[in-house]
Amino acid sequence: MLGYPCYHMAEVAKHPGHDEAWRAAARDQAAGRVTDWRALFGPGGYTAAVDWPAARFYKELLAAYPGAKVILTVRESFDAWYASVCESIYPSSMNGLTVRPPPWLAHWFRNYTSHYSMVDEVIWTGTFDGRFKDREFARQVYESHIAEVKRLVPPSQLLVFSARQGWGPLCAFLGRQPPPPDTPFPNVNDKADFAKGLGARQRRARHYRNIILASNAALAAALAAGAALAVRLLRGGGGGAGRRSGGKTGAGSKGASTVAAAQPKTR
Repeated sequence: MLGYPCYHMAEVAKHPGHDEAWRAAARDQAAGRVTDWRALFGPGGYTAAVDWPAARFYKELLAAYPGAKVILTVRESFDAWYASVCESIYPSSMNGLTVRPPPWLAHWFRNYTSHYSMVDEVIWTGTFDGRFKDREFARQVYESHIAEVKRLVPPSQLLVFSARQGWGPLCAFLGRQPPPPDTPFPNVNDKADFAKGLGARQRRARHYRNIILASNAALAAALAAGAALAVRLLRGGGGGAGRRSGGKTGAGSKGASTVAAAQPKTR
């Protein structure tokens, strides 16, 4: 709306390989290496980035684009932010992380598993150290992030902004003409909208999870049937050996007939 092609978490799914690119960026960050951000953003023509995963790397992005303007969006309180996350992206992410496909299905679920692995590596493990459900720890991360951004970003390049402030401060900071006065400020991904999308994502995640669980159950049943059949074959083979060595033939015959009767049941 203001003329900035913007990279958002939703954009990740549109670009094959971007999940892995963000995971690589997290590893670069941990190792002190420089990520080629222009290779990530350039082909799509993006001139702005919001939301995770980009927000995790604001220092690296500011180093790569030293003239960039940084908008630190804040909620009315930590409690409001935490409640929102607990009702939106956190359960959505957990649905995608609870069940993993078996190896022979990994190829078909690669986009699904790659995305949720990236989200976990960048956000829940990478940012919150796997302790997001520890409310006070999450508070420390939240408050430390806000304080760090205010400390590190030059004041002339930083706007601390609440969506409730509307167009005025945002457009003034960016040097853009505000939209007409009757233009409502965008209200996308609010709690109600996200709940609708979350329901669809949860249904999709349950669908994938059911496929994976059914596949795992089928494998377990096949392995159990195969093991039972192998045991019976071995027992039958033992009876046959006894017969060849001069033992009683009845045991061998009974063992062989038992295997034959069991085979159709294991198919």
